[in-house]
Amino acid sequence: MKITFAESAKADIAAFIVDEGGGLPAAATGLDKASGGLLSEALEGGRFDGKTGQQAIIVLPKGSDARRAVLLGGGKPKKRDARALETLGGNLVKAIAQSGFKSASIAAGDAESAARVAAGAKLAAYRFDTYFTKLKPDQKPSLSTLTVISEDAKAGKAAFAPIDAATDGTYLARDLVNLPPNVLYPESFAERIKELSALGLEVEVLGEKQMAKLGMGALLGVGQGSVKESQLAIMKWNGGKPGDDPVILVGKGVCFDTGGISLKPGLNMENMRGDMGGAAAVTGAMRALAQRKAKVNVVGLVGLVENMPDGNAIRPGDILTSASGQTIEVQNTDAEGRLVLCDVLWYAQEHFKPKAIVDLATLTGAIVISLGFWHAGMFTNSDDLADELTKAGLAENERVWRMPMGPEYDNLLKSKFADMRNIGGSAGGSISAAQFLKRFIKDGVKWAHLDIAGVAWVEGEKASTDPSWASGYGPRLLERWIRDNYE
Repeated sequence: MKITFAESAKADIAAFIVDEGGGLPAAATGLDKASGGLLSEALEGGRFDGKTGQQAIIVLPKGSDARRAVLLGGGKPKKRDARALETLGGNLVKAIAQSGFKSASIAAGDAESAARVAAGAKLAAYRFDTYFTKLKPDQKPSLSTLTVISEDAKAGKAAFAPIDAATDGTYLARDLVNLPPNVLYPESFAERIKELSALGLEVEVLGEKQMAKLGMGALLGVGQGSVKESQLAIMKWNGGKPGDDPVILVGKGVCFDTGGISLKPGLNMENMRGDMGGAAAVTGAMRALAQRKAKVNVVGLVGLVENMPDGNAIRPGDILTSASGQTIEVQNTDAEGRLVLCDVLWYAQEHFKPKAIVDLATLTGAIVISLGFWHAGMFTNSDDLADELTKAGLAENERVWRMPMGPEYDNLLKSKFADMRNIGGSAGGSISAAQFLKRFIKDGVKWAHLDIAGVAWVEGEKASTDPSWASGYGPRLLERWIRDNYE
C-alpha cells in the first residue's frame, strides 16, 4: 500500500477522526453538505459519539467526491498520543483493506499526527501470504493507496520519514520471523542479510571454521547437532564520524529450536521458528538506520544456529569453553540462547569499543509468566541506559520493563564442575539468564539485555497494527533509542 501526504485529496473512501463528544470535524463538513447531511445523521441517529474504537461507515450518494465515508472514534483529544493515533490508522486499514475500493484518504490534522496515523496504517497493511496458493480475489486487499491529509503535507512527510524507515525494519523483522525453518536457516538468513549491503551496510559473515579459531565453543556447541552450518553475521553502518566508537546491537538467531537432547514437548513446537526474533529485530533495526542514512556508527551482530537433537548434539553434562575462556556446564540443552549470545557479546567487545550494547533474545518462557505479551523484560547494568530504552519504548509502543539483577541470582549459576552452569533453576529464570550473560560483559561497558519472548509473537487478541503472527518487535524501539541518544 502506497502512502502519500497532501493538504487535500479525492479518494474512493474519505475517513475522518471524530473527537469524543465533539461533533463532526471541520474537514468533513464539505462532504457532509454535499451528501445531504449523511455524516451528521450518522452522529445524531446512532450510538456513535467519537469514543475510542468506535467506527461508522456511510454509503454516499452517486456524484459525491467519495464512494464511502468513514468516521473513526478518536477519543478525547488530550489523550490522543502517538499510540492512539497509530491505532486509528491501523483501525482504518483493517476496516477497509478488503472493501473492494482502491484508494482512501484520512484527515489527520498536524504533521506529527499525520505521521503517526500513517505509521499505524502501514503497520496494519502488512501481510504474510507467500505460501497461500488458492486465495480468492475477495481474500486479498484491494486498497492500494492511502493519502494522509495534513495541515502541512511537507512537514508530515518529513516527520514520517524516520518512522517509515523503522516500519520498513518492522516489516523485515516480521518476514524473517514468519518464514518457515526449511526456508530460513543460518546460511539462508545470512544470505538475506548480505542483500542489505545494497543500502550501504557493510556485511561480513563468519562460518564455523572461523568461529572455531576464535574459540566460540558455546555458540558452536549449540549448532553442532544440526546439518545446517552455524553463522555469525556482522552488519556495520558507518554513518557517524570516522573512528567514532559504535553502538552495538546483538541478536539471538536460533532459526529453529527443538530444545536439542532436552527435547521440547511436541505441542506448539512449530512456534520455535520464531526463536530468532532477536536476530530479526537487530537486522530490521540495521535496515532502518541504513535506509534513513543515520548519522551514527552502529554494528549489529547476530549469531545464527539451529538447535537439533542428533548423535553429535551436545548433551546435558557436557562442558563447553566459551570465547571468553570461561567454561560452562550444560545442564539443559534447551537453555541454548544464552550460549549463543555469550560468544557473540564477547566477540563484539573484543573487536569493537562499544558506546553501549543492547542484546535482544527470545530467551525465556519465564519472562512471559512475569510480563505477559505487553512488555519486554529489560535487564541492565546502567540506570541511564534503562531510562533511555524505557523512553524510546514508550514513544514507539515497543515497551520494556526493568527487571532486577543481583548477586543472589548469580549464585543460582554455580556448577560443581565448571565456572558456571547454563541454567539457574525455576526461580527467577529470566533473571538468572540475564546474570549468565552479564558474566560476559566487561567492566565499564554499558549493557542491556531485552528478553522479548513474550512480545516477538503475541497469542490471543491483537492490535490492528499487529496483523500477523510475528509482531516484528524491536526495530522501532532500537531506531528511536539510537536517534534520540546517539545522533
